[in-house]
Amino acid sequence: QVQLVESGGGLVQAGGSLRLSCAASGRTFSSYAMGWFRQAPGKEREFVAAISWSGSITVYADSVKGRFTISRDNAKNTVYLQMNSLKPEDTAVYYCNGNSGYARAMATTKFGSWGQGTQVTVSS
Repeated sequence: QVQLVESGGGLVQAGGSLRLSCAASGRTFSSYAMGWFRQAPGKEREFVAAISWSGSITVYADSVKGRFTISRDNAKNTVYLQMNSLKPEDTAVYYCNGNSGYARAMATTKFGSWGQGTQVTVSS
C-alpha cells in the first residue's frame, strides 16, 4: 500500500503559480497511476489531473486544461502538479491518490482513503 503526503500549497494572488508535491512511500508507487483531486468549501471532491505510471499519458479536467501540468519522478517517488494562471475558483484543498488502474479512469475512481491534503488559496 502507498502512503501519500501532499505539500506545496499556500496563498497566492490570481494569475500566480504554485507547484504541489505528493511524496509517496511504498514499493508500488512506480507502477501506480496517480491523480490530483481538490475539494472546495461546501463542494464535493473533484478530479483535477492524472498521470499514468510511466508518465506517458496525462489527463486533465476541462477547468484546468492549459493551466495545470501533472508530472512524476518515479526515482523520487513523487508526483507534482504545476499550477499556473491561478484563479480564485482554484481555491481548495488539493489531494493526491493513485492505484494500479488506468490514468484515464482516475476521474471516476472511488478511493477509500485520503491524506491530509494541502490548502491552496487564490486571492482576487
